[in-house]
Order: sequence, then structure tokens, then C-alpha cells
Amino acid sequence: MAKNKTDRPAKRASDKPVSPARSDVDAFLAQVRVRPATTHAAGQGRLIFAMDATMSRQPTWDRACNLQAEMFNETARIGGLSVQLVYFRGFRECRASRWVGDAAALADLMVRVDCRGGHTQIGRTLNHVRKEAKKAKVNAVVYVGDCMEENVDDLCAAAGELGLLGVPLFMFQEGHDPVAQGAFKELARLTGGAYCGFDASSVRQLRELLSAVAVYAAGGRKALTAVAGSKKATAKLLLEQLG
Repeated sequence: MAKNKTDRPAKRASDKPVSPARSDVDAFLAQVRVRPATTHAAGQGRLIFAMDATMSRQPTWDRACNLQAEMFNETARIGGLSVQLVYFRGFRECRASRWVGDAAALADLMVRVDCRGGHTQIGRTLNHVRKEAKKAKVNAVVYVGDCMEENVDDLCAAAGELGLLGVPLFMFQEGHDPVAQGAFKELARLTGGAYCGFDASSVRQLRELLSAVAVYAAGGRKALTAVAGSKKATAKLLLEQLG
């Protein structure tokens, strides 16, 4: 099939952020619901957090990094989650951190990353995930990005392999690029994961969704129940959807 690269739509000052429909969040939670309960032979969950660090994300990068670091605050208390940070930017620069087991170490890694111009490298990211999953179980992958400039069929083939390995992709899209939206939804579907869009007006919602996914990856239903019983409304909703 012919290659089909799509340029990112220009961002205009007149564009106003639009909150994602409630149905998008409900659909996200419903997709998470069908995931089987997380179990870890050695009591340690592994989650890969992948980020698009190309220049189009520069306007919201600091806020995004803060949100992504806060994602693991809940898991710091329950333990049991090892996280690897993966990011791409510039000319074929795609890097993976060491595996870390605490929120402070992850936050320290994130603040060292800045945005650089370049095209998306989602394919290289998925290939890296596949290699890690063949070494040891990867319980979930969270991906945060705003566009897609690669051949979608190639990406779907890579996602299909992850689906066979039991690695769900939780795809979070910043902004409203329709090409990225279609691709992200299909990648999530092929792996048994979930998709959710976000923008500047849904910061709190994103934070809670990210935290809920991280807690679920770390300790499954038991850990999520404990969080829901304390203060996280979104964790409670996620728990209800898990049935």
C-alpha cells in the first residue's frame, strides 16, 4: 500500500480549545473495563510512558510534563510499578530511559526533556515496546501525542504484534487532528487498549485518567479500589466500569 504521510495542520492563534465530549471519556473507561485484572508474577507491574516531544507540542510542554509526572503520585504510595520513559524528537532521535520505580525519579527524567523539531516516530516507539515485552511482561503503554505522520498500516501491523503479546496501548491525544485521532483509536483497538482526547480545558480530567490507568497497571483492581475509596472520582468511575 502506498505511503501516506500527512502534514500537521497549522495551529492558529484563533483556534479555541474545545472540551472532549463526555462520551469520549465514557468510551475510554468502557474500553479499560474489558481489560483483564492485572497480575504480576513477581509483584511488580511494568508500564512504558511514551511521549511525542516534537516542536508542535512546545506550547503546552511544561504543563504536559507536570501532568505526566503527577500520574505516578498515587502509585508511589502503593508501590509495585516500574516505569520506563520513551520519547522521540528531532531527526530520528528516539530514546528510552532506564526503568524507575518511584515518582520522583520519573519526574526528574521528564524535566530534562525539551521539544525539538522533527517528524513523529511512533513506529520506532512501538518496535521498542515489542522488544521490551519480549524480555519481560509489559502491563500497559501510555502514549501522549498530538499528530501522526507515518504510514498507518505499518503502525497497525506493529500494534497487532503488541496485541498478541498482551500489551494494551492507552492513547491520549492532545488537540483535534483528525488523522491522529483515527490512527490512535485504531492502535488502541488492535491492542485491547483505549483512546481519549484532551486539551487545555480538560487538564484535571486527564490527570485523573492517567493516574487511574497507572494505578491499575501497578496493582490491578485491589489497588484501584483503595484509590477510589480515598478521593479520586475518576478512579471510582473507572472501577465501576471494570465491573
